[in-house]
Amino acid sequence: MRVAIAGSSGLIGAELARGLAAAGHGVLRLLRAPAPPLVTGEAQALWDPARGVLDPYALDGCDVVVNLAGSNIAGGRWNGRRKEEIRSSRVQATLLLASAVASLEPPPRLLFCASAIGYYGHRPPDEILDEFSPAGQSLFAHLVQEWEAAAAPAVAAGVRTVHARFGLVLSARGGALKRMLPLFRLGAGGRFGSGRQAMSWIALTEILPAMLHVLEHEELSGPVNFTAPGAVSNAAFTRILARVLRRPAVAHVPAPLLRIALGEMADELLLSGQRVFPAKLIASGYSFQHPALAQALATVLSTRRSE
Repeated sequence: MRVAIAGSSGLIGAELARGLAAAGHGVLRLLRAPAPPLVTGEAQALWDPARGVLDPYALDGCDVVVNLAGSNIAGGRWNGRRKEEIRSSRVQATLLLASAVASLEPPPRLLFCASAIGYYGHRPPDEILDEFSPAGQSLFAHLVQEWEAAAAPAVAAGVRTVHARFGLVLSARGGALKRMLPLFRLGAGGRFGSGRQAMSWIALTEILPAMLHVLEHEELSGPVNFTAPGAVSNAAFTRILARVLRRPAVAHVPAPLLRIALGEMADELLLSGQRVFPAKLIASGYSFQHPALAQALATVLSTRRSE
């Protein structure tokens, strides 16, 4: 199988590239500039989403096109320019890839696009959400709707398209967990705000097997929640992480302090939450390797220590 990956330098993209190559699949990385190989035998093609530059024939012969492109939503305080960068980096990249995929003959078997559970907006902590739940009304919820809609050219051309709505991706190598670990290892970790907001998560190592499951199950299309079934509250998350690290977790960061430090980003990413259930994956027969948070955290932390 040949897989093209946009966003291969990020946490998820690098994990997929390494896992696919280790399983004997061909990897094509879409890059803005030539880069040292991430995996042995990879191919590279240049593209520039901001300028709409991509030779569609670079994707010729690909069975799967994976779109993980997008600037880091937690990469800095949200001002007008930063919010537009977050939006355009996702929407323009998705539209460019979807248009290229739609022009191919034959097309790939699957266009696998990153999305986010932010689609559901700010929701009560006990409300269980699945792929059929309505969109939220928050800033990020509107952005995710536009992001997913940008894949329309591929959908219109009959290409099976999946929007992988990722929850918090657990890895000690990057993402939110890596930023949390130093404080928790010092015993200075704790809940955000009330701690009642739901946190839906998935182990990084779960993503490749779940993606391959999606590839083999052609009934899966449209939104697919990439979250483990064991969502927890923020307070429970901090307690479990501290227990796995054998440290206390008695700190508390008040909501007003977070809003002063982070502005609008605090409410969108830390003080609101969604209790998301992976209904489509489970109904199609997928069995999670890491369904419970304590086990998932122990696994990703032990993986980091063994590298």
